[in-house]
Amino acid sequence: MDARELAVRDAFEFTPKTFPDHRGLFVAPFQEPAFVKKVGHQLHLAQVNHSRSVRGTIRGVHFADTPPGQAKYVSCAHGALLDVVVDVRVGSPTFGRWDAVRLDGADCRAVYLAEGLGHGFIALEDDTVMTYLCSTGYNPAGEHGIAPLDPDLGLPWPTDLEPVLSEKDVSAPTLAEAETAGLLPRYADCLAHYEALRAN
Repeated sequence: MDARELAVRDAFEFTPKTFPDHRGLFVAPFQEPAFVKKVGHQLHLAQVNHSRSVRGTIRGVHFADTPPGQAKYVSCAHGALLDVVVDVRVGSPTFGRWDAVRLDGADCRAVYLAEGLGHGFIALEDDTVMTYLCSTGYNPAGEHGIAPLDPDLGLPWPTDLEPVLSEKDVSAPTLAEAETAGLLPRYADCLAHYEALRAN
């Protein structure tokens, strides 16, 4: 499995080897040895989520209070999507920066984003299925979002798709508004959390 760090610190792309034959395809999108080698600690798995989306659906940009935060290892089991990671950690050298990776059911790439990072995606095809391996369970009080169409972020949503958004994502604050309101994770707190994970 190949792995590389994205332009956002503490986010990684993993590319597994696929095994296609006359029956279809077999692949292992998550492989613990490759993950630990690149990230430096094991992935604690508390919850697995699936979403199914119509073409043009944007989900995110979501993040969680850190600590404890919620790290995610995401892959696309069917269809295709553009996955976006945004650094929303105040004080981070890459604060406000984003990176994007195409995930689909053919190459079966995956993206890992550490606690404190923002995550969103747009479905490029109908019936697109995203799988999320989450380090913590759902905590409504600690979940937040920033506007995926924030013009200052300039996220790379395809211009030929009409965005389909939830009411929650439509009404989410911009990155600047979230920072002013004190909603964003602090980079120092996130680093301390990562160090604690590596020490275990």
